[in-house]
Amino acid sequence: MAQTQPQGIPLDRPQRLTVLASRLSRTIGIARALAQNGRTIDLTGLDDGIGMLCAQTLDLPTQEGRALLPLLADVLQQVNALTAALHEAQTGQAPQAQAGRLPQA
Repeated sequence: MAQTQPQGIPLDRPQRLTVLASRLSRTIGIARALAQNGRTIDLTGLDDGIGMLCAQTLDLPTQEGRALLPLLADVLQQVNALTAALHEAQTGQAPQAQAGRLPQA
């Protein structure tokens, strides 16, 4: 089923990816909040959603893909924050900075 705008007009591919990135960021943020409060979380399928977002972004024309970089960076920051929250919940210590992460703004 195609996603549509409120007027019933189907979303184009960059718009669908924007919606997907937003939903992933929101889901990851909720998971992080739960982890920070000591709750058990189920991350089944999260990697599939992120993989789909990345693969479909790579399929876009260069300019359209580049326009989505801020959204991809936001998803990456959310994943990094979730990773840190899970590490801290498991060990009681904040993780050390690691190479390969985007610098914090």
